Amino acid sequence: MMIDVFNHFMPKAYLDRLGDLIPGHPVLAAFPRLKPLWDLDARRALLDRFGDTQHVLSLANPPPELIGPPDKTPDLVRFANDALADICRKHPDRFPAFIASLPMNNVEASVAEADRAVKTLGARGVQVFTNVAGKPLSAPEFRPLFRRMAEHDLGVWVHPMRTAQFSDYATEKASENEIWFSFGWPYETTACMTRLIYSGIFDELPALKIVSHHMGGMIPYFAGKIKLGFQQIFFGSSERNPAAEQAGLTKHPLEYYKMLYADTALGEVAPTRCGHAFFGTEHCLFATDAPFDAEQGNALMRNTVAAVEALEISKSEKDAIFTGNARNLLKL
Repeated sequence: MMIDVFNHFMPKAYLDRLGDLIPGHPVLAAFPRLKPLWDLDARRALLDRFGDTQHVLSLANPPPELIGPPDKTPDLVRFANDALADICRKHPDRFPAFIASLPMNNVEASVAEADRAVKTLGARGVQVFTNVAGKPLSAPEFRPLFRRMAEHDLGVWVHPMRTAQFSDYATEKASENEIWFSFGWPYETTACMTRLIYSGIFDELPALKIVSHHMGGMIPYFAGKIKLGFQQIFFGSSERNPAAEQAGLTKHPLEYYKMLYADTALGEVAPTRCGHAFFGTEHCLFATDAPFDAEQGNALMRNTVAAVEALEISKSEKDAIFTGNARNLLKL
């Protein structure tokens, strides 16, 4: 048994609705080519190739807040969450739960939808993006949503968001060579987690569960930078980080990063080892990011399973990553 906690599905009725709301958007040309993303039979066929694997479903980009204004996104999100919940009800063998989407450009509606999705539809967490139409998730206006999810004792799934219009250099208008995707998304995740940590969110909500996509982005690889801040070099000490003190953090910054959950959606052995070494078995969750690869999801699933299997840990630890940790986090 494997439970994939971060993959994406876009119900066909929802994808069709996007055509009316954001005509000409790049996803409308790309997503129809990826049948397991929107066709339930194709998704089930994909899963059939990998034994008794289950998918915990969440929507793909674009974020709801980039699709419509604050008075329109709540209805759109309810439509999507109802559709995902219906799939889970009809096919619990493959889809044991879903992660609810939220209209984050309307915080009051987001809190209300989180309540509805969890209490009425059976959602086992919520998905947000690393920025809300350019605003940081650490902004005070979004804190009520995190408080509510801490009350529900369910996780917040954080997906990176950056487009090609986010340039690599200040003198340019757009990103080139797909840097916005290959390196911009891991940076987005890392910056988002850092801003949340330095906002004091884990001191305020120590039981909050945040799932950082793609094994925490850049976090494991740059653990040394987390340990030694720029101001610390000149004005602190090995044990004193002035930036953390100024933010009012009560622990060393590294301790907060290790409170995050990280998924295995990397599809490569070496970075999976690095991420596991940083986060530890208890905070690693199996995820593939399927079906976003050139083999309609097959490559990501095959390679991610192999990467976890390659970890030099016991079978019981691998079982925890593949299944046990997800069961606990999702309360399955």
